[in-house]
Amino acid sequence: MIAKSQIPTYEDLLWPTLKALEKEGGSASIHELASRVATDLALPDEILDVLHKDGPRTEIDYRAAWARSQLKRIGAVDNTSKGVWTITDKGRSIQSPGQARERVRIIRADAYRARKAKLRQPEIEKRYLDEEKLESNQPDKDDDDDWTSALLGILKSMVPDAFERLCQRVLRESGFTRVEVTGRSGDGGIDGAGVLRVNLISFHVRFQCKRYAGSVGAREIRDFRGAMVGRADKALFITTGAFTRDAQREAVRDGALAIDLIDGTELCNLLKDLELGVSTTTVQQIQPEPRFFEAL
Repeated sequence: MIAKSQIPTYEDLLWPTLKALEKEGGSASIHELASRVATDLALPDEILDVLHKDGPRTEIDYRAAWARSQLKRIGAVDNTSKGVWTITDKGRSIQSPGQARERVRIIRADAYRARKAKLRQPEIEKRYLDEEKLESNQPDKDDDDDWTSALLGILKSMVPDAFERLCQRVLRESGFTRVEVTGRSGDGGIDGAGVLRVNLISFHVRFQCKRYAGSVGAREIRDFRGAMVGRADKALFITTGAFTRDAQREAVRDGALAIDLIDGTELCNLLKDLELGVSTTTVQQIQPEPRFFEAL
């Protein structure tokens, strides 16, 4: 059992994130950044697979997200709406891990003092961290935690056939046609099928959708692939949980049918982008709409 104290803190990840962006040519997707940082720090699967709270996000991904947000706060990195992160001139000017930590700590301390000056003492004690907490290595609350946690709670409480219908709707809204839910016992874990047309070419796709609270391992991927042989061009595994690193590697193993993976966080973002059961206000306040899921 890996203790969370063995996992790099967000401060530990500031410098590796900057160096990873440089190695990737100055820009990278979140997935590329995560892969590069894990390689550079030689992080074992035992650490990479530890979940943050009940998942689906891993603890290292959560802390890496906080590291990126703090680097953006000091102007060292920037990002686009497509999730691509870039290093700035300010980021390139940072010359050491200690310098990265110090710049983040200064701006956080300044923000804390600014908030403190606007509040009465009782409100300070109730709403904000004290100076000792400020200097700790624990990340603050992630902005996405509230709505994704609430949405995942709804998804995990759905009955299996309603969740399958939800996945069917997601695929249809994403451009699939002839999407059918089978869910037959003894079908090797295949829950449905559809056709995805890309330009002039059509691909037959089989999918599996599971409401997992924890992580999906390599064995589940192998079992799903075994049921796919000779039956489809592409495969898709959707879960409310997470995929272990072994599962991710197994999904793209050389010489085997590749399986595309959608974990709980990606599913939440898909629902938000497709505006299925998730609303976004004009001030970008995101919240689940339970009635949508109850009607499935």
